[in-house]
Amino acid sequence: MTTYRAGETVPYTVTFLEMTERPSYDWPHTPTAMTGALLRAEAPPVWYFRALYDAVGRDYAWTDLHASEDAEIDAWLKKPEVALYSLIDKGWPHGFFLLDWSAGETCELCYFGLVPGVVGRGFGSWMLRTAILTAWAQDGVGKLTVNTCTLDHPRALIQYQRHGFSVVRREDRTRLLTRDWTKAQD
Repeated sequence: MTTYRAGETVPYTVTFLEMTERPSYDWPHTPTAMTGALLRAEAPPVWYFRALYDAVGRDYAWTDLHASEDAEIDAWLKKPEVALYSLIDKGWPHGFFLLDWSAGETCELCYFGLVPGVVGRGFGSWMLRTAILTAWAQDGVGKLTVNTCTLDHPRALIQYQRHGFSVVRREDRTRLLTRDWTKAQD
C-alpha cells in the first residue's frame, strides 16, 4: 500500500474503450446473494449522486466532480438522456452506474462501481452486464463507450474487456490530490 497526501500529484493512465455492436450475451440472472433491486433514480438529487460517487470512488481517488457546482450536476442529472441506476440491497446502496445517451448514436457509461465491502460478491459482473444491455436497449445506439484508469480497481480494465469492450486509446495524465489517498494495489 502507498499513501499519498493531499497536495501531491499522482501519475495515472486513462484507457478509453468502446463497443460498436450489442453483445450476443443475454440479460444476466440476478446474483443469488442479492435480496434487493437495481432501481433507476427519477430526477435524483445532487446530494444522492455525490454520495454514491464518493462511496464508490473514495478508494480510487475519484475527485473530478468535487470541483463541479451543484447546479451543473443537477442540470446533467435532469437531462432525459441521462439515467442513474442504484443497486439497493439490504436497504442501502451497494453500487451504481450512470448512462448518458446525449451524444446521439453513442452512449457513454459515465460511472460504474460498487461500494467497499461489496466487491467480490458477484454483483459487479451482473451489474456491468446489465448496464451494457440497458445502454444498447435504447433505440439508435451504435456505440457504447467507457473509460477507466490505473487509479481504479485493478480488475476494472479486464472486466470491461471481458464484457466486450475494446481499447481504442490511452492517455498518461497526472492528478493533484485534494485529500489523502491510500492506493491499496500497486
